[in-house]
Amino acid sequence: MKNILVPIGNKENGVNNLKYAINFAAMTGARVYVINLYKEFSKVAGLTKVNQLLIEESEDLLQQVLTQVDTKGVEVIAKPIKGDPFEGIKRLSEKLNIDLVILSPQSIDIKEEVYLGKVASKLVKQTNIPLLIVPKGYLFRKFETILLALKNGHLEKEGLFNMLKTFVQVFSAKLKILQVVTPDLSKNEVEIDPNLKNLAVSFKVTKNATLFQGVLEHFQSHNPDLLCVIRRKRGFFKKLWDRNVILKKDFHTSIPLLILKGEE
Repeated sequence: MKNILVPIGNKENGVNNLKYAINFAAMTGARVYVINLYKEFSKVAGLTKVNQLLIEESEDLLQQVLTQVDTKGVEVIAKPIKGDPFEGIKRLSEKLNIDLVILSPQSIDIKEEVYLGKVASKLVKQTNIPLLIVPKGYLFRKFETILLALKNGHLEKEGLFNMLKTFVQVFSAKLKILQVVTPDLSKNEVEIDPNLKNLAVSFKVTKNATLFQGVLEHFQSHNPDLLCVIRRKRGFFKKLWDRNVILKKDFHTSIPLLILKGEE
């Protein structure tokens, strides 16, 4: 893992997420890019000064965040970026070969009943970028136990397994697999990828109506430090295709959530 991207939208979440990313990078040897995205007005008469003010405010926010964080020798590159938050994160992730994006589940002004806001939801739905969603105010600690919750046991992408393996090896973590067999799962999808099974220290199968129900039922018994899910159209974030946000009543977690991209 070489490059981590941390988008910030406000000082409070920005400081916490950057601290988290630096601690993470210190263990993985990664470089951290921290960005603030701002929308520029059209360059017509009278708005040039407004756009310059937006740039200065964005730079000031980044500086305020950086001054409150000990970089611990990690290379941190900060820059204000013009454009739509989703498009900017997507574009930079491709340009900088980002391995992981660390971000908050929602902005500060979003409704309380929402778990994943529009930007995070669009990143889940429309990109291949591995995402680490860090709860507000959550302090970094070494992952002792990783719970991988899935339905379909097939890993179509080599990169998906490699990312899981990286997390397990870097943190010397124990990987536990929870397979939730739902009524819509075919017999061919039940079989677990042998490489994945060999990486895990435990494997449990449960039958539930939905993947989220299975996680709720068995979460406490596994007591994980990190929950990992695979983003598929019929998987954990199925309802994301019906709307552009994830409500807390449909899914939420109080620990970091790693989202990896599977096949459609």
